[in-house]
Formats: sequence, C-alpha cells, structure tokens
Amino acid sequence: MKGQSKDHSSSGMTHATAFKDIPLRRFEIFASPGFSELELSAITHTLACANDILCEERFKWRFVSGSPGFLNGATGMLIRAEPAIDDHGYSDVMMVLGGKKPNSDHWLKRMRLMQRSGFPVVLMSDAATAYIDASTTPKGKVTTHWRDASTLHEAGHHPNLTNRFSENNGGIITAAGGNATCELVIGLIAQQLDPLQLGELGSRMLLHSIRKSDAEQPKGISDNAGLFDVRVTRALRMMEQSLAEPMTMTELTRSVGLSTRHLERVFREVFDETPARFYKRLRVKAARTMIEDTLLPLIDVAIATGFSSRNTLSVAMREEFGITPTKMRARKSIKLLNYDDS
Repeated sequence: MKGQSKDHSSSGMTHATAFKDIPLRRFEIFASPGFSELELSAITHTLACANDILCEERFKWRFVSGSPGFLNGATGMLIRAEPAIDDHGYSDVMMVLGGKKPNSDHWLKRMRLMQRSGFPVVLMSDAATAYIDASTTPKGKVTTHWRDASTLHEAGHHPNLTNRFSENNGGIITAAGGNATCELVIGLIAQQLDPLQLGELGSRMLLHSIRKSDAEQPKGISDNAGLFDVRVTRALRMMEQSLAEPMTMTELTRSVGLSTRHLERVFREVFDETPARFYKRLRVKAARTMIEDTLLPLIDVAIATGFSSRNTLSVAMREEFGITPTKMRARKSIKLLNYDDS
C-alpha cells in the first residue's frame, strides 16, 4: 500500500495561525510496527472518497515512520513508510496511528516541533494514551479510547481526561480512534466541503450519523459493574439493542427468564423506576443525542428510537426535558469539531 503525496515542503505557517482556518490537504500518517490497520484505512478511505466526490485529488497523504521501510500492521497489513525527519518536510497535519507499539520516542519530538510551527497533530487511541501517560498533567483537556481511561486514572492523576471522541489541546488533538476515525477525518476537512458534499461523503461511508467531537464515547449501561444479576444485565443489553423496535415487557421478561414482578422489583431497587419507564428514558436520551449531535431529520430520529411519529417523539421529549425537539436542535449549532479553544 503506497501513499499518494510526494510534496514534503513546509508551508511556514506561524503558531499564532489557528489550524481551523487552514485548509488541511496534505496528511502524513505516522505508523509504528503493529499499527492499527482500522485507523489507517479509515483515514485513507475517507480522503479518497472526498476526492472522488470533489472530482479532484484535493487531499493527499503519505506514510512516515521512525522505522522507515516496510512495516507490518497488527494483523498483517504491509505498508512502505518514508523516514520522518524531525525538523523537515511537514505536511498540513500529522496523524499518529494507535496500535501495539505506538513508540512515542519516534514521533513525540516531531509532534512538538510541528505544534510550535502551527501544524496540528492528531494522536489516535493508543498513541493518545502514550502521550497522556508520558505527559505531566496536560493543561488542556485530553481523551483516548475509553478502554484505557481507567488504567490511566489508576496510574496517575489525570483531571483533564474526558470520555469524548476527541479533544484539542493547543493544536494536539487526542482521539478515541477506532471506528470513530473516519468521522474525525470528516470533521478535519468539513470546511472544504459544502453541505451536500458533506452529506454525500457520510452516505458513501455508510455512516448512520456523523458524531461531533464533543459527543461521549458509547459505553452501555450494561457494563455497570454493580449489576451482578446476569439476567438483569441481559435485559439492559436487550433494551439498548432494540431502541428502534422496542420490545414489550412480556417479550423482554420472557427472553431473559424473569417474571415481570421480579424484573420490576430489581429495577425499582437499582434505578428507582419501572423497567418500562427506564426503557422509554433510554430511547428519549438516545433521541436527544441524535437531535443535538447529528443532522438527521426529526422523523428519522423518531423512527430510530422507536417512536411512531414526530409528534409522539415531541411529547416524550417535553415530558423528559421540558423542550420540543425542534427547539432543542435550534439552540445547538452543528459543529463537528467542537473544542473549547477553537
């Protein structure tokens, strides 16, 4: 697999220049042995789809590494990477892949030099974790994949660590990576696409919605360690997985092997409400996330969360939050990369 860009020159922008106002067209993808092939493919495929929609090769990329030459990914993908020279040949943005061995010794110095020159750097999943772990309490907000958050908290004091998809800390973007990578790339290039092109890109990537950077990473309530009854945990998981086509309480209790009375008793003890009410609240909260964080039509939001019409959804939203879906969306400006210092 071979990167497409051969333009290694620096544009000489200053640190005072805000990266959000600079068209990001030349991407360098920093890989280490055992890199995440999912993240690499998400970056290149998203950029290739954008080029196809624009009918021009606007976005280019190349692979760089502290161990140049042929590199193997985590499951066998092979790429050829150019050498990453610390103070030479910056692209518009560097994206450091996560993986088994995201050796920060190779990219940390280049990251700092690029940051001082005003070039943004994106650290994906394991690379973000390595950066946070090596840093002395970053002043700004940082994030990584949720699976690493508990380990980081156990190993040190990280008061600015969030559970969002990505955070911008002075031009260094830490990100959850994984399947959310393509949405991050779309956010980075969104200013260079009109709304129709942006929608077409999301459609070609088969994205149900394009989540914003400040959206919370999904981690189901069924992961709650305090719930020891496996049948209750299963009931929660079934609720979460059937929001679009809600099950009746009879279907739910039959599926998990509990009586309706027993399930209601457990839910009142743990959540202080009935299973039916809890189920509806899950659907309404999912609808709110879609309303505030996506551009989906409200009828599609209603259908996706098991409501029969916009009016039914509106009634449920008013009961839960005291505001209609239309007003809720109107008060939120749609901004894919939503960072505090942007």
